Amino acid sequence: MSVLKENPHLQKSIDRFWETIPPLWCLIKGRVRATATDSFGITVEQFHVLRHIRKGKKTVSELAEVKQISSSAISQVVDALVEKDLITRKASAEDRRRINLELTPAGDALLSAIFERNHEWMAAYLQNLSDEELETINRSMEILKNVFNDTLK
Repeated sequence: MSVLKENPHLQKSIDRFWETIPPLWCLIKGRVRATATDSFGITVEQFHVLRHIRKGKKTVSELAEVKQISSSAISQVVDALVEKDLITRKASAEDRRRINLELTPAGDALLSAIFERNHEWMAAYLQNLSDEELETINRSMEILKNVFNDTLK
């Protein structure tokens, strides 16, 4: 017998997940896209590269791995961000063949501004929830993160 047939709560949770997360993620992605492109003149892909650099991905190959695309595709995005003075390329002190990517002050400020706008947008939707409801969301997100932790890395 299928584990789903044995546990109706599991089936209901999976159904609720698919009814909620993909449409919500599409809404959020659209908002990020609008903020990044309309307000700040960068693409969503450029935004994600900036975000990953801030999170510690320092080379084109690391970015390609995390984005699961070719190094040449990432290099094009990196070139555009260097041209916009949002990131810099620097030779590694340990290995001169390794080129590290770093946010410029302008890139860091732009990324912070995009995050701030999107946090404000989300706050407008969530501000009327009770502390208990917000804590339920936080606990639920933590549970989902823990369940899928190995996949999210």
